[in-house]
Order: sequence, then C-alpha cells, then structure tokens
Amino acid sequence: MQWFDLSDSVNALALLGAIVILILTVFIMGLYLKKIKDAKQSDGEQLDHNWDGIGEFANNIPVGWVACFGAVILWGFWYFFLGYPLKSFSQIGEYNKEVQKYNAAYAEKWEGLDATQLKDMGLNIFQVQCAQCHGPEADGMDGKAQNLINWGKEEGVIDVIKHGSKGLGYLMDEMAPVDVNDDEARAIAAYVMKELSAKKETKYPLEVEKGKELFEVNCTACHGDDGKGMEGTALDLTTYGSTSLLHKVLNHGKRGNIGIMPSFGYANFAPAQEEALNAYIQSLSIQE
Repeated sequence: MQWFDLSDSVNALALLGAIVILILTVFIMGLYLKKIKDAKQSDGEQLDHNWDGIGEFANNIPVGWVACFGAVILWGFWYFFLGYPLKSFSQIGEYNKEVQKYNAAYAEKWEGLDATQLKDMGLNIFQVQCAQCHGPEADGMDGKAQNLINWGKEEGVIDVIKHGSKGLGYLMDEMAPVDVNDDEARAIAAYVMKELSAKKETKYPLEVEKGKELFEVNCTACHGDDGKGMEGTALDLTTYGSTSLLHKVLNHGKRGNIGIMPSFGYANFAPAQEEALNAYIQSLSIQE
C-alpha cells in the first residue's frame, strides 16, 4: 500500500515538514536536557518563590523558543491569508472547478430547448428529486407536502390568502391568513397574477380592478404598493411563478406545516435544470 503519493506536492510538503519538525524536536530536546543537567550544578540566581523545595532560576526566555514562536505566528498568517492551500492542489477547489466545467458543458448542450423539451426534462428532474415528498402527481399527497399543481397559479395565491404561508425566513416571518371571503380572495389573486406576478395572466380579468383595491387594503403593509416585498422583508410577488423564486426555494429550503423541506443547494442545479423544473410545474393542470 502506498501511503504517500509524492507526486502530489501537498503530500510531499507535508512529509518534508513532518521530518523537519521531528529533527528539530529531537535537537531542541537534547539541547535543553543538557542545559537542565548542567543547571543542577549551577549556583545561578534564583527567584524568591519556590514550591516544595523546587525553585526557579531567573533565566530569560530562550531565544530559540521566541524565534520558533514568532515564526509559527508569521507562518500561520501567511498560510491562512496568502498560501492556502500552499498554491497547490485543493480537493475543494478541484471539485468546484469540475462542477463549473460540468455546468458550463451542460448549459451549452441543453440551451435553446423548446417548451416540450423543457417540460420533459423537468418531469425527469421532478421524479428523481421531488416526487418522494410531493407525490408522483405533484399534489402533495393529501397535505403531506406542498401541492405543486397550484403553485405559480391563481389557485396557489388563493390558498395562501386563505391559509397563510410560512417557511422562507423573511423578516416579517409567517404570513397569517387574510380575513376576506372567497370572492375577495379570488379578486386579489387575479390582480396579483395579472399585474404583479411573473406570468402576467389571469382567468378572471374582470376582477383585476377590484383585486387591486383589496390588495391595497390587505396586502401592501407587508408586500408594499408595488408587491416587491419592501426590500426583502416579505415575498416579492413579482417573482411568483418564476424560475428565480423556485431557485430561492430550492437553495433555501422551506418550513411547512408538517416538516421542513431541506435545501437542495448541494445538488448544484444548473440554470437550465431549474428552468425545466419550473416549466414542468407550471404545465401541471389544476384539478377541477
């Protein structure tokens, strides 16, 4: 078995450092053991204090010790601020380079997909990464997770108005249910989808004006007049239904009513993959 690959400069440097430290340790120990032996016969000046007959000579701090201590401090600053990882191989750095290279090749290969191809790719990603919790039909399996069929659509806005929302860690914390009736909730949703959301479409165009008035009364305190969440204190409604909001959820995770969706930041989704996943979710049909 080969313990050290000396072709790797970091391994070689580590081995050399260990040998140097061992040699210095043996030399310095021998030097000071000799001094201790000589000091037993010395009549040098002693300090006044002693413990159980053990005294202490009034010696200065050894110059070699001070030099070694200072050298270690300087080396530490150099290592952490300039030299790490000694201008050589780093597993983390190498991994990041490989991920960037792979993502660039992936983006080049899959850019320019049409709507059908994006949806098909998103379906594959959903089945691997999301279906375990949200269900193979994306319906949340009877409330066990978020119903993604409604996400990014008016039905999703209505559900949040009626039941509130939580889990993305905004400064204003959880959104409580809004005290409005079903018709008013539908009108607010129509305004949000048509005028604010990334999709700019609604099934209830005749209710947009009424929804705007209700939005100003019930929603602007947190989301602001423009719906942008007042600089991050609440959800930016202009991103609703967009890939950018999906990206935030994937990388932040989300606390729900029955548990916590973990962050998928480790998965390093390429932008094309996030776009495809969002396209698939937006293609899901509302169950009438």
